[in-house]
Amino acid sequence: MKKRILSIALASLLLPLSQAAEKRGTREFETSKNLDIFNSIYKELDMLYVDTIQPEKEIKYGIDAMLNNLDPYTTYIPESEMDNLKFMTTGEYAGVGAIIGERNGEIYISEIYEGMPAFKSGLKTGDVFIEIDGQSLNGKTTSQASELLKGQAKTIVKVKVRRNGKEEIKIDVMRDKISIPPVSYSTIKDGIGYINFSSFTEKSGDAFADAFAEMKKKGIKALVIDLRNNPGGILGEAVRITNLFVEKKSTIVYTQGKVKQWDETYKATREPVDRHIPIAVLVNRNSASAAEILAGSLQDLDRAAIVGERTYGKGLVQTTRNLPYGGNLKVTISKYYIPSGRCIQAIDYSRRSKDGYVQRIPDSLTTEFKTAKGRIVRDGGGINPDLYVEPEKGSTIAYYLYSNNLIFDYVNIFQEKHETIGSLNDFKFEDYEDFKKFVKEKNFSYKLKTEEVLNSLKEIAKEEGYFESSSEEFKALEGKLSHNVEKDLDLFKDEIVDLISIEIAKRYYYQKGEIAEMLKRDKTFKAAVELLNDNARYDQLLSPKATTEETKKKTEKK
Repeated sequence: MKKRILSIALASLLLPLSQAAEKRGTREFETSKNLDIFNSIYKELDMLYVDTIQPEKEIKYGIDAMLNNLDPYTTYIPESEMDNLKFMTTGEYAGVGAIIGERNGEIYISEIYEGMPAFKSGLKTGDVFIEIDGQSLNGKTTSQASELLKGQAKTIVKVKVRRNGKEEIKIDVMRDKISIPPVSYSTIKDGIGYINFSSFTEKSGDAFADAFAEMKKKGIKALVIDLRNNPGGILGEAVRITNLFVEKKSTIVYTQGKVKQWDETYKATREPVDRHIPIAVLVNRNSASAAEILAGSLQDLDRAAIVGERTYGKGLVQTTRNLPYGGNLKVTISKYYIPSGRCIQAIDYSRRSKDGYVQRIPDSLTTEFKTAKGRIVRDGGGINPDLYVEPEKGSTIAYYLYSNNLIFDYVNIFQEKHETIGSLNDFKFEDYEDFKKFVKEKNFSYKLKTEEVLNSLKEIAKEEGYFESSSEEFKALEGKLSHNVEKDLDLFKDEIVDLISIEIAKRYYYQKGEIAEMLKRDKTFKAAVELLNDNARYDQLLSPKATTEETKKKTEKK
């Protein structure tokens, strides 16, 4: 009897083991089988297909298709693109320090970094490349031109450019290590410090700490951290910055994935630099990843007021794995969770519709969590701000003036005529009539979206036989919806002047000038400053009675 019971017990123990082994064996067989099929198909194509197959191109296409079915962050990086990966993680590369663009088949400089080789050599924004190291740029893409400009530090690249549409100039540029500073701009006004933080690259936390330390010496009473349009980067750098403001041993973020040995909990390892200074963090829909960790951790620990829009919602963590022949695999290995226990990932890539589409997690399916003080926050959809600020919507004419490079071209001419614009604090663009004249000379025109929709409606009406009987109504509607460029230039003058002023500031004072000029009329920044100047309101916003959803509703009603 005992032997029978023992046999049954052993069988019951071995059954799940055998099932697991069978399952593992089936999985390994399926993997091996499908790899053999893929390998055989490629060999047959290579031998029989009517045209010559390029191995690197076709197999990379197959790899990319496989990875695209997972998530946008799991990618194969061949050896030829490893410099781009290095730039993403370090913010450094060797080149000339300029952003280039393509327009009408020509490669031109759209922006120059202050103090970098392009700046030192005398290249200017708007210069059109004719040759790089003797190679004509005719027919070249921006990627190809970029590769020609990059190279070993302390080597010379010879360029020929056309300036102002006429003058051709030859310039020797000494390449150097280009490092994009993560603190794009910092300033103090009326006792409130402002730090524009653009990326979480290696040692970016140190750069932030240095900027904050300088402000502390000058006795700031509050701080604004601008993370708008910050795509994120290295998780550890977000932890370092958060540690400046929260108690030692506080949990800042933790990760969980398939490989449990890789799960980590990141805590504040040092005493905070400042535990009490009021902080406002500015975010928008393009604040993602490490930027959301910083904003979300400060929100969950009730250490800062989040101001702006709901963030992107990237709660996934990637690592890189070396591959044969110098390539690399960037692969999603886990999800991260901020102090309240929530994951802010907005899209579940494991669940797709039949046609392959993925969607954001609806608010109705998100879960409530609580901050350290008991405020309600939610998972599954980015970081909701404590103080919601409606993003400004630009006019159609301003969009087309900017996207068609009319503002860019006008500022090229402006820069020719004005050697300096004086102090940025005192600068004010007052040549709007001159700009209007320039626009008219270019025969600028554009279509409103309502016009495009109306034209589509007319075509449908013709197809369905209703146009003839409704022609008078269509004609009347066309008259009401028609626009006049000169009238719109006056109607949207303030918005257009802002765009021109920002472009001018960028030409004379580079990235710092661009940000400083934008802040003059930045609605979200002003909302943050008003909040930080009202201690009672700030404290109330971070009290358990306030929730991000309630705050959003109140702000939207106003």
